[in-house]
Amino acid sequence: MDESKQKYGWFKGYIMAVRPNKPIVDCVGIEGFGVSRLEQQADGSYAKILREVGLYTDLRTGEVLEEWKNPMTNETVKVHPIANDPFNYVIEDYFPQPPQFGGLNTEKPPRIPFILPWQQRGNRIDMEIHINLFYPNALDPKKWVRESSGPMVTVSEMFAFHVDAQQMQDPSYTTLPFSGTWGRITPFLPWMLMGQEPGHCLYQAFMGSGEDLEQVHSRQMLDYVEKHYPKYFTAPETYDPNTPSLSSLELYAIEREPFQG
Repeated sequence: MDESKQKYGWFKGYIMAVRPNKPIVDCVGIEGFGVSRLEQQADGSYAKILREVGLYTDLRTGEVLEEWKNPMTNETVKVHPIANDPFNYVIEDYFPQPPQFGGLNTEKPPRIPFILPWQQRGNRIDMEIHINLFYPNALDPKKWVRESSGPMVTVSEMFAFHVDAQQMQDPSYTTLPFSGTWGRITPFLPWMLMGQEPGHCLYQAFMGSGEDLEQVHSRQMLDYVEKHYPKYFTAPETYDPNTPSLSSLELYAIEREPFQG
């Protein structure tokens, strides 16, 4: 492993709105990338240090959205991109504990040995991982009336990875390209201004690594990141255990003000 090297991982798909007894609505595209590096710690563990950016796009044109006409409320709302810096975790003998989200999530489940559930299918090795979270909402519904989905947040992240079996067993490789899918279930995004409307967002996206970002994302998307989030092309320099990894909800509470209107 070469700790001096960084690695990109990309995602590209779309977000749907799911509401009880109503048709599913294709809302926006979602695309972005993370850039990470591994840093060995004194105890032999490895810190994965990462920053990631995600942009919401027009489903028809692919244009990066700064405003969006919400078809469920008929309102035009201000879009809030994903810009997580950093989002770190430590790779050790046990699976990482759930994210603390700035101290909001205090759950400490039993430690599970870090044995990944790979399955070989011919020349391909596959792995599926689900991460299910339930934790207090950083957006208090009494303050964030239009943005908050309620006092608690229910989120599920679903990842499927596919890698080449021969490459996996070749010791000359210090990193492996992969392809796969990313799914996510989350409350309606705060900038959609859905309040506590019943329902949720469903993400469905391809993801992978090994490709040049220009092979995946449009030039206009990459130019937008270069203009507004240039540091997100470079991984953080080093791991700081005292720097919290905040999710989009915590950052929204820091960076935005409650809707007035």
